[in-house]
Formats: sequence, structure tokens, C-alpha cells
Amino acid sequence: MNLTKNVKLLAWVEAMTKLCKPDSVRWCDGSQTEADELCRLLVKGGTFIPLPKRPGSFLCRSNPADVARSEDRTFICCKEEINAGPTNKWADPVAMKKELLARFDGCMKGRTMFVIPFSMGPIGSPISHIGVELTDSPYVVVNMRIMTRMGQAVLDALGNGEFVPCLHSVGCPLAPGQKDVAWPCQADAANKYIVHFPEERSIWSFGSGYGGNALLGKKCFALRIASSMARDQGWLAEHMLILGLTNPQGEKIYVAAAFPSACGKTNLAMLQPSLPGWKAECVGDDIAWMKFGEDGRLYAINPEAGFFGVAPGTSMRTNPNAMKALEKNCIFTNVAQTPDGDVWWEDMTDEQPPHLTSWTNKPWAPGSNEKAAHPNARYTAPISQCPVADPAYNDPKGVPISAILFGGRRPATVPLVFEAFNWQYGTLLGSMQASETTAAATGMVGQLRHDPMAMLPFCGYNMGDYFAHWLKIGRTAKDQGKLPRIFFVNWFRKGHDGKFLWPGFGENCRVLKWIFERVKGTSKAVESAIGHLPMPGALDVTGLNLSHASLHELLHVDPKGWLADIESLKLQNAKFGDRFPKELTHELHELEKRLVNLEVTV
Repeated sequence: MNLTKNVKLLAWVEAMTKLCKPDSVRWCDGSQTEADELCRLLVKGGTFIPLPKRPGSFLCRSNPADVARSEDRTFICCKEEINAGPTNKWADPVAMKKELLARFDGCMKGRTMFVIPFSMGPIGSPISHIGVELTDSPYVVVNMRIMTRMGQAVLDALGNGEFVPCLHSVGCPLAPGQKDVAWPCQADAANKYIVHFPEERSIWSFGSGYGGNALLGKKCFALRIASSMARDQGWLAEHMLILGLTNPQGEKIYVAAAFPSACGKTNLAMLQPSLPGWKAECVGDDIAWMKFGEDGRLYAINPEAGFFGVAPGTSMRTNPNAMKALEKNCIFTNVAQTPDGDVWWEDMTDEQPPHLTSWTNKPWAPGSNEKAAHPNARYTAPISQCPVADPAYNDPKGVPISAILFGGRRPATVPLVFEAFNWQYGTLLGSMQASETTAAATGMVGQLRHDPMAMLPFCGYNMGDYFAHWLKIGRTAKDQGKLPRIFFVNWFRKGHDGKFLWPGFGENCRVLKWIFERVKGTSKAVESAIGHLPMPGALDVTGLNLSHASLHELLHVDPKGWLADIESLKLQNAKFGDRFPKELTHELHELEKRLVNLEVTV
């Protein structure tokens, strides 16, 4: 079989083979035959449990010490610390490479090194980029097959071109005759390394088998390395869903949206509109890469081919389309198992099953002090199985983005929806993005947690420079009128009784309808201190049991709350020093002036 003639790739694989010393090297072709074989090996080794109720699907339980992204062990290694910025954990690249070389020396003894050529985005798309991951984990291989386009077709498209080298090991070599464990990993967090070298565009990951640390096409490549590439090459790599929205007349726009965690991102990506005749379709639920097309518009692809979603909280009530996508050919990690061989997690059904096997492989029953599924339990599922997958999710051209949404979980202050005055002011709004935490999460209600553009853990360089890059994208657009309109949304505003004012879920299509109409120029707005708000009657609330007072509260601008936010934001911005763009400081000052004037008149 003609694998590749890429000189750089062949030399790198040879060098890493000498370093890691695997017993064998296997080039992955991405075929169903290969996947079936690896799944049989994983079943035999105790890693996978077949799920008879979900054809082609498996349950997997990780080591309890390896259940989430290791943020405190995630490094950005660039020559100058200032270029990593205050929001990243920096390490000297020379010292880190020396440390990693010692860790990786012989780390794959007794194991197979798998070579995974993968395309982030449709193969051959001008927006896509190629990576190659070397790993000693068959779990990683079968998950990467779902999450990316993978195999010989990628090598054919690569030719002798550039790729992002991604090296991964669970860090558990096997001595001759030593029996393997179901989930090999480094139990001690200090022995885990998720390391990014943005200047040489490479990724090294050691000690963890968990998705976000080991599926290196995901956050590591698609956001941390890609954001650095995007800055250098003039495009955007963002933590955003992509949604197609069609009105009853058959007109269609595409929307990208960035939300922090627990703000309904996946549910919006697979929205079931409640308004008759409206249709929403999913291009992606997590990441958007956007580049200017020849017509001057920003075109987006979802660089992934699958969903790596949080299972707990997902149900037929909250996200029926996700549930339908999970009926076959999926991998479930750290969920509970039912006696008849199916899966279960918290809030999946209205009633808890009487007996389960928990994610820690122990008997579980309602009333237990432990969760049946880990709070970060995951499903890996192909986008192609989503019943509302957009026909263009695999289109190499990408889809033209008409609107970008920012938002957060804000019980007060932020209205249900408003539109930015322009791209520069919209960038400021993105930089202000924050969510208020709940008592269950932190022990303090209403604590503001800043997460600009939902990129705080994922930006591969100084976020002050990241904001400046957003401004540059706006300035360099051939036609300013073709830039996406920027909106801010908040489904989570509460009334004086502490209850949500907005019903959310499928009713969010009403907000999207107004955004659609603003893009098309068919809906008017009222100018306020913070942006354009829906004119009275412009937001379609027909059929909703929503009082006039509740609607007024949902769209009310609270100057005191906004001014308090601005004081908090100034402290955040000060961390970036002179890297924080002067244009955004000016926009913030002008916003503050407008709010002070509003406060005087209220």
C-alpha cells in the first residue's frame, strides 16, 4: 500500500519510533475493518464493554485519576513568556523539550505505536489543516476516527505538504510478560503533560488517556495551535458552534455562537425550533474555523467530524437530536450501565433506574451519595448520525457566517438579546463575556467568572494579542458590510421571584428569528446605551405565556449592573498591560459614558 512519500513525516515517525521504542508501528487507514479489529482488542483487554442495545457502540471506564482535561498541566511553550500571556501556563520550550524527551524515552515499550493521519475539516478544503498523531492508545485511535477525517485519504491529500505533528503516550511501558490494565495512564497529576509549541506548531501529550488531553485534534490542535496559526495567517479559530437557520420562506443564514460552559451551547447547536416553519440544522457544536472567501464573506467549517459531548443532563427533553445521534456507533466514557446492557446518566430519564453499575464499576441505586455517571462523562458520536446535521457540514467551501453570538449565564444585568453597533464594539462585547456561577458549582451565588469569547482555556497565545487580532480581521475585511453582525444573548435572566423569565430550549428560536430578521434588514431595533435592542413587538412571543412585565424585564438595560461589570472588567484588562488594544479601551470608555448618562436619566 502506498502510504506516503512525505519526507518530513517519514523522518519524524522514524525519529519518534527511536525515541519511544514501541514493539511495532502501525499506520492507520481509517477503515471500518481496522476500527472493528481495534474495538475487538479493546474488548479483549477489558477497556470496552459492548452495548447490545446500541449497535456498534461501547462503554468505557477510565481510571478515576484521568477523567477530565488537565488544565493545570497544560502548557504553552514559546520563547518569550509575555507571548503566552497571563491566562496561559507558560514553560520555556527548551527546558520543556528536554523534560519531555526524558519522559518519552522508551515510553511505548511493549505497545504498538499507531500513526494517525487526520484532517481537521473536510479533506482538501482551503479552510482545513492536516495533523498526524502518534499514539500508543487504541482508545485514541477509535475516538479519532469518529472525531476527524482519518486515514489514507488524508495522506493522499497531504502529499509533501505541511502537517502538525502530535505526539501522545499514556506513559506506561510494558515489561516483557507484564499484563496491561484496562485504562493505562499516569495516576499522579504531576506526571501528566499537555504541551503546545505554537512557534513550531507541534503538540506533545504524556500520561493521560482522557479525550481532551489525548485526542490531540480536539482542543489542542483545533484551538490552541490553530488560534496561533489563525493569527499568523489572517483567519479565526474559535470555540463556537455553527448553526444553519431557515425561515418558512426557505431563506437560510448561518450563525456561529460562543458560550462558556453550562450555557446551552450543545442544545442550541441541535435546536428544535418551536415556531412553525422554522428549521435549524447543525454544522458543529464546539469549534469553528473561519476564513475570508473570494466574495469577502467569512466562511466557516467545523474542523471536527464528531461530537465529544458531556452526557449528564442530555435527555429527550433537553436535546432530543443528540439522543437520537447516540443510538449506534458511539463510544461512551464514564457513564453508568443498566442491567440489560444499556447506558444511563444523571437526568437522562425522569426516573432513576432501581439498579445500575456506576462509572466506577460498583453497584449503584437511587439515594447513593455518589453519582452514577461521572459529571464529565462523555459520548463520542459521528455528526453524520445527527438527525439535524446540516447538508453542508462536509462542504469544503464552508458556510457563510451572517451572525456571531456571544452570551453567558447572567441572572441579571444582561438583556435577552441585543446587537452590537459594529465589529469593533462587538469585539469588546466578546471580551466582556462572563457567566455568573451557581452555589452548586462554587459555593457562591452570583460570582462573575470572565471567559472572553469562551476562549480563556483555549487561546494559544497572549489574549491581549487575540483581541487585537479580532480587530485586525474587522479592519482587513474587503467589504465591511459583509462582516458577520455581532449579537449578545442571555437565556438565563431571572425575575424578582428567582425564576427564569425566558423558557429557553426550543423557544430560543424566537431570538434567532429576530437575529435572522436583523441580518435580512426586515426588523427594526431601538438604540440603547449597550447596543440595538428589539423594538416593541419585534420579538415574536406569540403563544408564549409571557407577561408584558416579564418581557420588559428581559430587555431592560440596568446601568448600575453594567457599570459594576465594567469595573470588574477593568481589573481583568489590566492583566494584559499594553497588550490590551487601545481601541477596546476607547470602546469601553465610550460605553461607560453612555451608561453614566443613562443612569442619570433613569
